Amino acid sequence: MAICNTDTVGDSELVFIAAKFTSLKKLCIKNCPISDTGVKSVGEGCPSLVKLKVKRCRGVTKASVCTAFLHNSCDAQLSPSREMSRPTKANIVIDMEDVDKDDEMGIDATEAKTSRKKRSVVWKEFEIITNSGDMKARCNHCKHNLAYKKGGATTHLKRHLKLCTPSKATLVGKDKGPKQSLLSFDVTEGDEMLSIFKYDKGKVREELVKMFVVHEYPFRMVEHEFFTKFCRSLNPKYEPIKRQTLKLDCMKMYISEKESLKLALAGINKISLTSDLWTSNQSIGYMCLTGHFMDSEWKLQKRILNFCPLEPPHTGLAIADSISECLIDWGIEDKISTITLDNASSNDLAVRALKENFEAKEKLHFGGKIFLVRCCAHILNLMVQDGLTEIRDVIENIRESVKYLKLSPSRLYKFNEIVKSLKLSTSKRLILDVPTRWNSTYAMLECALENKSVFSRYKERDYNYKWLPSDEDWKRAAEVSKFLEVINDVTKVFSGRKYPTSNLFLRQIWKVRKMLNDMSTDNRDFVKRMTLKMKEKFDKYWGECNLVMAIGAVLDPRYKMKLILYSFPKIYPADDFQRHIDDVRESLEFLYKEYLSVDSQINSSMSSATYDSNPSQAKKQKTDDFDEWVITNSDIIPGNKSEIDMYLDEGVYKPGNEEYEDFDALNWWKANSLKFRHLSKMARDILSIPITTVASESAFSAGGRVLDQYRSSLKPETVQALICMGDWLRQDFGVELASNVENECMQEG
Repeated sequence: MAICNTDTVGDSELVFIAAKFTSLKKLCIKNCPISDTGVKSVGEGCPSLVKLKVKRCRGVTKASVCTAFLHNSCDAQLSPSREMSRPTKANIVIDMEDVDKDDEMGIDATEAKTSRKKRSVVWKEFEIITNSGDMKARCNHCKHNLAYKKGGATTHLKRHLKLCTPSKATLVGKDKGPKQSLLSFDVTEGDEMLSIFKYDKGKVREELVKMFVVHEYPFRMVEHEFFTKFCRSLNPKYEPIKRQTLKLDCMKMYISEKESLKLALAGINKISLTSDLWTSNQSIGYMCLTGHFMDSEWKLQKRILNFCPLEPPHTGLAIADSISECLIDWGIEDKISTITLDNASSNDLAVRALKENFEAKEKLHFGGKIFLVRCCAHILNLMVQDGLTEIRDVIENIRESVKYLKLSPSRLYKFNEIVKSLKLSTSKRLILDVPTRWNSTYAMLECALENKSVFSRYKERDYNYKWLPSDEDWKRAAEVSKFLEVINDVTKVFSGRKYPTSNLFLRQIWKVRKMLNDMSTDNRDFVKRMTLKMKEKFDKYWGECNLVMAIGAVLDPRYKMKLILYSFPKIYPADDFQRHIDDVRESLEFLYKEYLSVDSQINSSMSSATYDSNPSQAKKQKTDDFDEWVITNSDIIPGNKSEIDMYLDEGVYKPGNEEYEDFDALNWWKANSLKFRHLSKMARDILSIPITTVASESAFSAGGRVLDQYRSSLKPETVQALICMGDWLRQDFGVELASNVENECMQEG
């Protein structure tokens, strides 16, 4: 309600306020002296009406200026029942709900020329239409037509919105949100859970960061027009962000994830390290440090701890200082058991410095016997490279033939047409090897041998082709390929994506040594040259026993000491193999006693308290006839027999044929942890030691993708955050990038 005040008027004057209000309009018509002539609206037939502007309604903030009509010449007197008081200031009460539009009611232009805007928010949900000559209010959501009342009533429209289902889902209002909840499926730890959907801007940005980091997308992609269109097609509420904002979100998540990983590592007893160096396309040297450990579920885990720049020169002390800073930052400087490095001389100096630091703090685990582990993959690569340099001339014609064909598309097309005409079953295409990658030489020979018959037919069609291999060339290539096939199979074990445990390597090394021994008796010159060169490299690095590899094999229940006793005489000279066998057994006993002493210190006080509280247990038990019979007729296990003696005295475990290759030694020790309480802890730590640096080298392939030619301006701290957090998230969510990362790392010299 609103009160309009008018100025003082005379006795013969009658003031009508806002004739567009229905009640006052009717009052004007009834009291007009000429209304009996058929006047239907104010002003029609009454020439003395003058428009007068009245002040804005006092106390009504949204009221518009009212319009009054002053009747100057009407002599009619109001009947007593309708007589209106004429105070000095006439106060007239107006009901604002009776407001209607002039155009919609058909009021004459002289009656009210000012159009009032609809104030009710309900009109945002309806539109006025004309249906068969009648005016209707159509709902914008369900398109239902409702009555449009000339009085401007909106109650029935509001009632409709409360019941309109489409309106509930897309209600327009301030901070109201959808009335009807939307359901969504959330996947938590592999389980789908039904939950109520609510758009969360923070959650969207968090998932956006994970997507860009895990899949190594460039930051600029978030600003792409069609990326924004795609996201908005999924949810219209998506708000685009800039690449700078995305980068800041990445750095915040990196700090958060790092703190979470620190808490996880705080509960780990022993951690093994692998490390390697890499130079980016920015000419910046990076050092990658990866931690390997066993979690509470006996699952082998690895996390990239640092991918930090290393200032030149890359000396051994510089590497050692950088590793020490990283360990202190993560709070794991007292938990390092081993470190695996390649055979660079600077790494030897770094290991010596680190070992001295750990000895000074009395934190050198395993007595330092296995602190440094040589990368087996790197040694194998050096060995094969040296062997292939001796037989370059043997496969020269094959290499030149492949090179000649691949230099011209027309030549390659002719070659492939011959393959189709011969209906060869091979689907492999010609591959040209790379000198620094021996596996590319193996792939080249394997493909060429499968297409052996095609080369001679191609010679008939191309007289410029001069490198057709002879029959002797093909025979020698077959021998080399057979040898490289064995090395390739061993390499696959070394570079497995799941990073194999240390128990698997000794058998693979024995296969290589056995093959070299067999080839050394061959009378052909090229075989002797290749074998001799490779045996020199083998003896240089594996002439001394690799204790981690040997002890890991002993802790495999399928092998135990049997594999040591069988393979060492074939690997080492006849006058030296027994020394290596004794070293393995002595080291095994030494490590076991170290674990036993630690557990004894923890349990000594508890055992003493238990013994004192039960004095009856100290009494000597009397033997009877049954006990004496058991002693004389059974094999008695001595009470002082160690777990390691019990384990080795038992027979080897023989899994089924289908289970043998997929056998998991860690699962076996987990199942037998109650039987071998101390030895199982030792096996858990030894089997988790990495024998290769593949885990660290694989980060360099990721670094090459992150720092490509289009994104070479990233700062080192940003590179570290992207590489490390990408590795952590991929490990947590089980995501693997579609790339041959490990294979590429294995073949680089």
